[in-house]
Amino acid sequence: MAELAALEDPKARAVNEKHGDDHGVNLGKLRALAKRLKAQQDLAYRLWETDDTAARLLAILIARPKSFGRDELDVMLREARAPKVQDWLLNYVTKKNPHCEDLRLSWFGDPDPVVASAGWALTTARVAKEPEGLDLAALLDTIEAEMKDAPDRLQWAMNHCLAEIGIRHPEHRIRAIDIGERLQVLKDYPTSPGCTSPFAPTWIIEMVRRRNQ
Repeated sequence: MAELAALEDPKARAVNEKHGDDHGVNLGKLRALAKRLKAQQDLAYRLWETDDTAARLLAILIARPKSFGRDELDVMLREARAPKVQDWLLNYVTKKNPHCEDLRLSWFGDPDPVVASAGWALTTARVAKEPEGLDLAALLDTIEAEMKDAPDRLQWAMNHCLAEIGIRHPEHRIRAIDIGERLQVLKDYPTSPGCTSPFAPTWIIEMVRRRNQ
């Protein structure tokens, strides 16, 4: 914890807080510290229990993903309110854990929109890489009915799923673009030069163009 405190950078904190993450540690330096520590499951648990965002990010990097039980990951996800902690927990731990699919199904319809956003994020990963068994038309139905009025993080996750369906599955592309055009979600989201807009129709068309080059 002392080492993490020494890595605190006020400028990094100011940037991170704009995204809802309450820490000021440069992620490159955090990864370097994790590389030095290597995998230490017991230390990962102790860091997580501090409830400190930087410590939890470090915990995720040094944890052994397959060592967590299903219920442990469910509790951790519900505790992970910072967006970066949730994102890393999903991508670096949950996706590599044998309970991933069970958790995806459990979280997907959770009444807590932050938890539900995790279920949608895992569903989006399947849309892109393992779509077999998913009902893509039903996902589009839900997005069409619920995305417009969903809370921010859940809306973002649904929008990502909409874009991936349109990008990866040509048979659903026209409908995905049409849903995006009608709902207008993230149409005016500020986008840096050289970056692709998260507005689903723009995102789909641009990524399909790149894939066909």
